[in-house]
Amino acid sequence: MNKIPLDIIGLSYSQTQTGAYALVLGEQGGSRRLPIIIGGFEAQSIAVHLENMKPTRPLTHDLFVKLTESFHIQVKEVVIYNLLEGVFYAKLICDDGIREVEIDSRTSDAVALAVRYGCPVYTYEFILEAAGIRMEDEPPSEEHVEEKTTSSRKKEPLSLTEMSIEELEKSLKEAIDNEAYELASKIRDEINRRKS
Repeated sequence: MNKIPLDIIGLSYSQTQTGAYALVLGEQGGSRRLPIIIGGFEAQSIAVHLENMKPTRPLTHDLFVKLTESFHIQVKEVVIYNLLEGVFYAKLICDDGIREVEIDSRTSDAVALAVRYGCPVYTYEFILEAAGIRMEDEPPSEEHVEEKTTSSRKKEPLSLTEMSIEELEKSLKEAIDNEAYELASKIRDEINRRKS
């Protein structure tokens, strides 16, 4: 199975989950994005390193790097290798010069370490196919999300379960255009649920 390299596109605050963030990874040379919901601590750890901030005391991921470097262990790459029930699974590929070892990791921790080691992050096609969001120009769509009219003539947005596949795909494009990646991942999950 061929590995697909990913870049970190950004972090955005979750509008629906307190203290959670969306880590957005992008396919190198491609148009797909992989949004992953992560905790606040891991998001802070990734952001601190990406912004070249220097905390007064080492963060947990910095401590891990110092410890592994002291024993001449390097993290060579991170692989997001599975997706089960909405949970991404990752592993660290480590090398001490004698042997190579794979270590299971939460995806958020693996990415926090990858930015510190400067090592590549990979995934597989089946994960991008199942959870990726395509960022490409589509035919022009209407400006507003489909609405329904209640008996009082007041307009309110349709829930995801009430929308047609076409309406969901249109809403997915709008969410991506507005960089609302968490909403986009929920819409993508609803589309996938109906197509399976």
